[in-house]
Amino acid sequence: MNAQPELAAHPLTQVARVLTWGALGLLAYGATSWAAARPWFALHTIEVKTPVAHVTEAQIRLIAERQVRGTFFTVDLEHVRNSLEKLPWVREARVERRWPGVLVVSLTEHIPLARWNDDALVNTNGEIFVAAVDTQLPRLSGPADSSDEVVAAYRRHQAALAPLGMTIDELRLSPRRAWRVRLGNGIQLALGREHNDERLARFVAVYPRLFGALPDARETAKSAAPLLPVTVDLRYPDGFAVRMPDGASPFKPSKT
Repeated sequence: MNAQPELAAHPLTQVARVLTWGALGLLAYGATSWAAARPWFALHTIEVKTPVAHVTEAQIRLIAERQVRGTFFTVDLEHVRNSLEKLPWVREARVERRWPGVLVVSLTEHIPLARWNDDALVNTNGEIFVAAVDTQLPRLSGPADSSDEVVAAYRRHQAALAPLGMTIDELRLSPRRAWRVRLGNGIQLALGREHNDERLARFVAVYPRLFGALPDARETAKSAAPLLPVTVDLRYPDGFAVRMPDGASPFKPSKT
């Protein structure tokens, strides 16, 4: 008859233990949080461990002053990382803690390949970003979401033109998917919408026989530069049409 109360009390004892340990856990958590927020663990340094060419010390300092909140234990690393990646030249950022009070930052910068449309740059990965640059870069342009395609075409066409010593100053993809190229020596190439690689290869093969292997105009004095075509229309099945300056016509291109 005395066993009944002991059985009834057992679940209550278990509940009491759970509540006690829960209270102790909350107390420990509160004490830890309180200690972690004390000035003893304040962050005092941001260290950039990767070399940077465009991100300035002033920009890093501004991020530190405005975006780094909390102590060594409470700082929001994800928030700091996102803030760093909003800087114009930062492609990717990583942020880590280092005891006792240092944030270690690793930055990957954009490597600019060309200007993109009228107000941006495109990097070597085909990603568009906005930043100021004072160096001369080729200009690429195209519809929205076409940067990967245009960058890939730029690389192929630049490699194809290399045997002639020519460079691309501008490559454009129109909304109708037609390609045009302006070379460093001023020649305009109309590639059209199809078979662009084959058409450019035909131009490269024939050009030396018609005009000779010529250096880029930027490397040739203007007074010494030979007569170059103004435009070359490569949208013909088996040939191309050439327009010379002042109506000159050193040869008659075939459309066959």
